[in-house]
Parts: sequence; structure tokens; C-alpha cells
Amino acid sequence: MHLAYPAVLAALLFCTGLYGVLARRNAILVLMSVELMLNAVNLNLVAFDVWLRDTLHAGQALTLFTIAIAAAEIGIGLAIVLMVYRNRGTSDVDRLRDTAEGHEPAPNTPNTPATANNRSEVTA
Repeated sequence: MHLAYPAVLAALLFCTGLYGVLARRNAILVLMSVELMLNAVNLNLVAFDVWLRDTLHAGQALTLFTIAIAAAEIGIGLAIVLMVYRNRGTSDVDRLRDTAEGHEPAPNTPNTPATANNRSEVTA
């Protein structure tokens, strides 16, 4: 087996994943693109392990470690995306960037309407 075939396939997978991360707006599709990039790295690790004929199979062991890390990453990432969707009503990355912490007005400023904390100060 030539090393060029899996290396070219891994490069195509990685470029496809990179395009997905940079161009997509849906957070789920961004997570899927990151997984595609990790799979390209795993393909390279296994291909070079076979090509070098490593007796310890370090590439395959590192691939199993990467798969475990990717599974944990997608689990936590999906939980975060679901909580953001429940709170904000969207998983659009651009809209989430616009509603960052620094862009919202601070609570209890003079421009905000009366709340339970400052009702005694407001006269009718």
C-alpha cells in the first residue's frame, strides 16, 4: 500500500472539516466538522503506523486515545449546544456571538424599567 492514498484522503477530509468549521453557522454542523478533522488525523496516525511498521503500534494506540477524547468532546459540546438552544432559542453561531456578555446592558441601570429590587425608589 502506498502512503500517498491515505495521506491524500486525510488531507481532503481535513480540508472539508476546516471548511465546515469556518463556513457553517449551525453549532451542530461545526461540531460535526471538528469530528471530521479528528478522523482525518486518526487516518494519518494509522497509515503512518502501518507504513513505519512500528512494533509497539504507537499510532494505533494514540488513535484510540484520540477517539476517546473525541467522544467526550462531542458529548460535552452537544450538551452545551442543547442548553444554549433552550435558553436562546437558536444554535446560530453568529447570533450567539452578538449576544455575548459584554453587549448586554447591566441590570438595575437608570434606563431599565422598575423591578422588584428598585420599586420603592420609583414614585407613581
